[in-house]
Amino acid sequence: MNLVYLDNNATTKVDSSVLSAMMPFFEENYGNPSSIYEFSRSASRAIQNARGQMKDFFNAEDEKNIIFTGGGSESANLAIRGVLNMNKDKRHVITTKVEHPCVLNLYKQLEKEGYKVDYIGVNSNGDLDLEELDALVNYDTALVSVMFANNETGVIFPIEKIVEIVKSKNKETKVFVDAVQAAGKIDINVQELGVDLLGVSGHKFHAPKGIGALYVNPKTLITPLIIGGHQERGKRAGTENVPYIVGMGVAAGLAKDGLQYEATEVKRLRDKLETNLLKNIYNARLNTGVTNRVPNTTNIGFEYIEGELILLHLSDVGICASSGSACTSGALEPSHVLRALNVPFTAIHGSIRFSLSKYTTEKEIDYVIEKMPPIIDKLIGISPYQDELAAIKELKI
Repeated sequence: MNLVYLDNNATTKVDSSVLSAMMPFFEENYGNPSSIYEFSRSASRAIQNARGQMKDFFNAEDEKNIIFTGGGSESANLAIRGVLNMNKDKRHVITTKVEHPCVLNLYKQLEKEGYKVDYIGVNSNGDLDLEELDALVNYDTALVSVMFANNETGVIFPIEKIVEIVKSKNKETKVFVDAVQAAGKIDINVQELGVDLLGVSGHKFHAPKGIGALYVNPKTLITPLIIGGHQERGKRAGTENVPYIVGMGVAAGLAKDGLQYEATEVKRLRDKLETNLLKNIYNARLNTGVTNRVPNTTNIGFEYIEGELILLHLSDVGICASSGSACTSGALEPSHVLRALNVPFTAIHGSIRFSLSKYTTEKEIDYVIEKMPPIIDKLIGISPYQDELAAIKELKI
């Protein structure tokens, strides 16, 4: 049985070129980059080269503005905690209702520590309520934290407009962007966006797990999250993970070069999958608007069917998908993102996220289009909501 992997928002396959670039730093150039002898200088130079690659990936002002981290969650924690520790007199922060758990759970902790946290809502298409944001920013707002693209729906937030709103209300307020799901799918230009901080995770764009990066605007001061040595200009202590840093640098270059392919071919395959499932399965509904999304993601609800059952049946035929964020997949509660979009209760538990990559083929999409309808038909047959399903079918016909 062939594997059809459509869960690339959870993690991606490591590119073979990335792996090849990493290997010498396990076996040959394994020196500590902080050491002064010649043997270790190759590791130090490799880090600087990767920092330059990440600078280009972010379109940053200077490679000194890039901090290597252990991943997206650490980048978010370093950015948020780092800003707040530098602005202890300000106790108001703003985020959205649809953030990744690495941000939302940190904000819940901040509430316990006495911060006033406001959560911006979204409409049924997943678009952020910018009027609500405008009304909330005030003199005490230390930080606004928004994601670039939602991990469950793929919906893109207008970061440049968000920054404009925030800065017009309070120039001192910092803006942090979680760009984990945007990286490698759409262009990131921190100078045009005007953000103060922006974080990514390597394993979302074909680098290994366990490596990330945080861009920090040169005018933005933060405190370190990990205290120790002098690494990362004193902002992130610990011996650098040289092979993984090298790998992410290579992956960043490949991702930037592949943006046109994402915007055309990956989007075409996503649209083909989405169109056919919505056409051929009568109880299927698209959970977002059709525009303003990253090109690889679709989120489809199958009314009156449990998503876990769909995923198990898909797995039986070699198809990998998701019912939401990989970080919340063990939860029994319905997706907080889909709840924020007011997805009907009839579909929220039966919602499936399909996320493609540059490795997704037409043959694989055709296979999913073939296998999904009989799986849904089978699950419809055992659903306790036969009358409701019959009514949906009649309306669709």
